[in-house]
Amino acid sequence: MLTIEQAEIIKATVPLLETGGEVLTTHFYKIMLDEHPESRPLFNQAHQQLGTQPRALANAVLQYARHIDNLDALGQLPAQIIQKHVSLQVQPEHYPMVGSCLLRAIREVLGKEIATDAVIEAWGAAYWQLANILMGAEGEQYDQIESAPGGWRGARKFFVIEKRAESPEITSFVLAPVDGGAVLNFRSGQYLGLKLLVDGQEVRRNYSLSKKADGSTLQISVKREHKGVVSNYLHDQLEVKAVLDVFPPAGEFVLQPSAAPLVLISGGVGITPTLAMAETALEQGDRDVTFIHYARNPEVQAFRGILDTWARKYPRFKLFLVYENGATKDLASGRPNLEQIQRWVPPNAEAYFLGPKPFMQCINKALAEHGFPVERRHFEFFGPAEELN
Repeated sequence: MLTIEQAEIIKATVPLLETGGEVLTTHFYKIMLDEHPESRPLFNQAHQQLGTQPRALANAVLQYARHIDNLDALGQLPAQIIQKHVSLQVQPEHYPMVGSCLLRAIREVLGKEIATDAVIEAWGAAYWQLANILMGAEGEQYDQIESAPGGWRGARKFFVIEKRAESPEITSFVLAPVDGGAVLNFRSGQYLGLKLLVDGQEVRRNYSLSKKADGSTLQISVKREHKGVVSNYLHDQLEVKAVLDVFPPAGEFVLQPSAAPLVLISGGVGITPTLAMAETALEQGDRDVTFIHYARNPEVQAFRGILDTWARKYPRFKLFLVYENGATKDLASGRPNLEQIQRWVPPNAEAYFLGPKPFMQCINKALAEHGFPVERRHFEFFGPAEELN
């Protein structure tokens, strides 16, 4: 159990984490991935190379240290970690490995003069305090998902029953369970996890569900990433009738019940979860839906057919497409800006947005300047939340 004295030691390390947290977490990942290769499937190596994963962990560790004696102040951070862990099937046996590597990284990066035995003991107690919270919550999630109608635990075999190009860059995969059973009713906006063997190596990835729950299938839509190991494998090698190991849907970026107008703003492949959200809201038919999507040009625009169909079919659906290049006279051109947000977004709406980080920074700022409070701005972001501010 973390003592008051140990909590004070943790808070005293905050300045060190503010200046050197990313160095620490980068070293932590190097230790763990080099010495525990069995952990590699849980991590996207591209995120390691780009530094986004060490940066995200550094922010999480910093926030935890700052609020060690008031964990409620962490807000949605624990829930986001829990959902990510559930989607990748992190298990209790992973936690001792992570803890030992983290404490070793603290000692090696800070040095013995700063990372004294008392500091290491305090961080060990703090780590296990958080680990026990996460393990308990994740265990509850696993139990709830397994016991839900159409739910399951761990990996479940799914056939690829359809592979459909949505654009030159994005392909959709429709999956149905090999056992022929029902599929749980996930929440629009969630993602699922895949376990794959690529070139003999196990990898795990999350992909947003791009169609609302129907009780029998799942649909993901994947963008081909330059040098993306998994995305290129899915685009080039995965064919209809292939069998995948699929983990249950997870995620906190979900459509919330509300009578307020709904605004969905996406950039690039960020469109995928907003499609499921829009489909759900339109079928419920009790709120106006504004769908704003930004793409580089009309050629890479995905899902144009379904968006145009919704615009014709549903009077309460408003569609705005913006192309950075190649826009026609009927469509807006350029990049996101405040004037567009002020013109298209009702001030009393609930806004959900997703896309590349610079895009999300721009939308977040524009919504704030448009008068949207934090509680009506919903987003999913891999990395320190303050980077959006």
